[in-house]
Amino acid sequence: MGCVASKKAVVSVTPAVDSSGVFRDRAPEPAAVSASSLRSSAAAAAAARLVEKKDDEEEPGKAVVAVAAASRSFRLRNLRRSLEGEQVAAGWPSWLSAVAGEAIQGWIPLKADSFEKLEKVGQGTYSSVFRARDLDTGKIVALKKVRFDNFEPESVRFMAREIQILRRLDHPNVMKLEGLITSRLSCSLYLVFEYMEHDLAGLCSSPDIKFTEAQVKCYMNQLLSALEHCHSRRIVHRDIKGANLLVNNEGVLKIADFGLANYFDPSKNHPLTSRVVTLWYRPPELLLGSTHYDSAVDLWSVGCVFAEFFRGRPILQGRTEVEQLHKIFKLCGSPADDYWKKSRLPHATIFKPHCPYLSTLRDVFKEVPEHAFSLLETLLSVEPYKRGTASCALTSEFFKTKPYACEPISLPQYAPNKEMDAKLREELHTEERPVAEGMGQKHQRSHQG
Repeated sequence: MGCVASKKAVVSVTPAVDSSGVFRDRAPEPAAVSASSLRSSAAAAAAARLVEKKDDEEEPGKAVVAVAAASRSFRLRNLRRSLEGEQVAAGWPSWLSAVAGEAIQGWIPLKADSFEKLEKVGQGTYSSVFRARDLDTGKIVALKKVRFDNFEPESVRFMAREIQILRRLDHPNVMKLEGLITSRLSCSLYLVFEYMEHDLAGLCSSPDIKFTEAQVKCYMNQLLSALEHCHSRRIVHRDIKGANLLVNNEGVLKIADFGLANYFDPSKNHPLTSRVVTLWYRPPELLLGSTHYDSAVDLWSVGCVFAEFFRGRPILQGRTEVEQLHKIFKLCGSPADDYWKKSRLPHATIFKPHCPYLSTLRDVFKEVPEHAFSLLETLLSVEPYKRGTASCALTSEFFKTKPYACEPISLPQYAPNKEMDAKLREELHTEERPVAEGMGQKHQRSHQG
């Protein structure tokens, strides 16, 4: 991936800055003044021609409105150029300022040489995460390197949306963006976060960890509180899963990775992509192609995570979208006929089962206490509107009955445990199984002999 600076001229900087970073005065160059005058003259001439045309064809009042609109548009363009210049002067790369100026407004970029990378702790489709040390303070932080193509404005906008959303959110159970690492000539971007020792995928799959009901309530309360905050600001996460739910040694859970998050507005008929949410946590309406959805998609994913506390592994591990939908219907039942008729989902005719499925959820989760099962059943409703909201879930009987949720600080301290550790355990288990089977067969043959 090349640097966009090699293809495009850097945005002009106003005011000028010398090599020390100190603002200095500079006499206006004739060429620059001439260009500026030409732009102003051109705008004035265009406005005058517009007035003459409007005088001939329309009422004078409408002409005045058109001139005012043209003038306002001209001022906004100048303001945008000025803002880009200020951001480049502050150290931001021009390709980022030109496309994502609003996302970085008011911030100064951090320097890469102020951090020391220690180890890779996470890997996603669009990013890599490293544990690092802030050399100025000695603090351990997480650096998320975002993958994007800075030659493609749409790719940069996609990344900028994540930054905007993170800056808009402010909750103790949502990861706080602490800064951005880049430079004027850089082609990469790192997001700086607090370092969290664990994620729920690693903790839930650890054979040595068994959660009590009070501990599960503690984690679920934090998760739902964070989602309540997001949804109240019309933000839907669209990738809730154990690997994106981080936990520190104080027992505090925080939602991370807002790379797929977006804004939603139920009052507007604005379509959203259905190609979101990791497959094992994807709700049935998205598998059926829905492009008009809301916060209910997050609640389905929360239900999958909730079930994971009891099972110690993801409960719906489909290999394809078709298989995933089949597993969902087999566990939770298929929707009633009314739902298929009213929803008009794009893939409904293809995937609607010939014979309706009945829910087997209670049979599968026999050991789950009644109030916990009631919440689980609500969150895993195949019809989105039946899932309720994060606020409703927080007021459910599950949280009102003993044992009550424990305090985060009272949770046990574990060795660092993340999704990468869980995958390593699974790989080792897979490698050991054939060896054990081979030893068993050899032992059996020796007895037969």
